[in-house]
Amino acid sequence: MNQIFTVTGMTCGHCEKAVVQALQQVDPQAQVSIDRAQNRVQVESTQPREALAKAIAEEGYAVGV
Repeated sequence: MNQIFTVTGMTCGHCEKAVVQALQQVDPQAQVSIDRAQNRVQVESTQPREALAKAIAEEGYAVGV
């Protein structure tokens, strides 16, 4: 299932890597695409949206669900 999140607070490549790693801890098979300029994170995953949003938030980023 393709899911799109608005994520604010990502300012660098390290931030992107942290988000990807957090999402892949929830779903190791997740395919993640990040557009930092648009504050957009696109995730292809079978996991519930809430679990993915929680993983991003726990890294310290604001998530618009």
